[in-house]
Amino acid sequence: MALTSLRPLRSRNFAVLWSSALVSNIGSWMQSVALGVLVTARTHNALWTGLVAAAAFLPMGLLAPVGGAVADRLDRRRWLILTTLGEAGFATVLAVLAAGHAHPWALVLAALFGGVCASIGFPAYQAMLPDLVPREDLLAAVSLSSAQFNLGRVVGPALAGVVVVAGSAAWAFAINAVSFGAVVIALLLLRLPRHEPPAVTEPMFTRIVAGARVAWAEPGCRSAIVLIGVVALIGSPFIALVPAVSIKGLHAGGAGTAALVTGQGVGAVIGALALAGMARALGRRRLLVRAVLAFPVTLVCYGLAPTIVPAVVAIVVVGACYIGVLSGLNTVVQLRAPTEARARVLSVYMMALGTIYPLGAIVQGALAQALGIHVVTVASGVVLGVVMLAVVRLAPNVVASLDDPVPEGAPTDPPGPEPADVLPGADAPGEAGVALAP
Repeated sequence: MALTSLRPLRSRNFAVLWSSALVSNIGSWMQSVALGVLVTARTHNALWTGLVAAAAFLPMGLLAPVGGAVADRLDRRRWLILTTLGEAGFATVLAVLAAGHAHPWALVLAALFGGVCASIGFPAYQAMLPDLVPREDLLAAVSLSSAQFNLGRVVGPALAGVVVVAGSAAWAFAINAVSFGAVVIALLLLRLPRHEPPAVTEPMFTRIVAGARVAWAEPGCRSAIVLIGVVALIGSPFIALVPAVSIKGLHAGGAGTAALVTGQGVGAVIGALALAGMARALGRRRLLVRAVLAFPVTLVCYGLAPTIVPAVVAIVVVGACYIGVLSGLNTVVQLRAPTEARARVLSVYMMALGTIYPLGAIVQGALAQALGIHVVTVASGVVLGVVMLAVVRLAPNVVASLDDPVPEGAPTDPPGPEPADVLPGADAPGEAGVALAP
């Protein structure tokens, strides 16, 4: 299965970009950790720590549609080079500010503008993936991209600790600035089809609205966006609440937090490497259905863990199932979005995840303060499980829409149900009267 998951690396374009993105992602995680340490040490105020983290994260949810609209209009490679250089520039600004005695607001603003560059560039990266690998390797490519992100999350913080202790936070920011150079070089080396800009130029807002309409009109994209919104609201907040589970729930302190974060990253990497092989054995849609049903169960097990050791074991499995959900739904959008609107449709997907997740984290954090972190973690798993089970049993058209699009000229009548996709007692996807492709 692992060998199947590594097949995209046989494609030169993907291998070059993936390797450079791994280097850059390690640098970004180094910066994230070092920035939190720096702000906390200078202010001794958790509010500033939260502000600087939000400044780097929120633009992804708010500005992704702008990045998607631009990426569907301009040459995606050139746009990504430009935004990557912007990220490198603001990382350099952070290094200069950290070397002096800058006010925390300056650090927050530098992090914010770096996050803006990342948010308007990332849709172009996502939309380029189908151009880098054969169609049959797309799920594996998406999974490897997720594995790359989580490898960075495992390695980056560890390196940040070494660099901050040996030198200073400014060194971590400088290393991150240099790491973006790997992405720029890789993008220059890519061999891609010539970009043909749209014949008609529309205003930015019009293009964003048009992309949202395309996303909602295509059944698979619509289902994937709605499902990721539900997961982001109910399931994803477990990530933000890891420190609370460790410190308040398990009394394991900072060491426990580090163990849980690392465990989630390890599980995500394992899951990402296993996805492609499992999809070939089970079918992509079947695997996705299993992932959305298994993820809530693993959350309940994680919430019930009485001590740090079983909690770490549980969160490894949580991380593997969660990456199966994210990669599976992302692949649905990649495959079903029209090429000319792919970046804009993907940006709607990313906006749903990026804006709803913080809201869910705030709500669940407040509930955990009142009811207890274990109660909220278990309840989130139960509620998400009930919702996902209801979707599979009562909305077979949603499950059917997650399948591959029907090639042009093929019959539009949906095939009969596959037993693995339908639970006992559920209606068959074909009985809903909805074709697998528009």
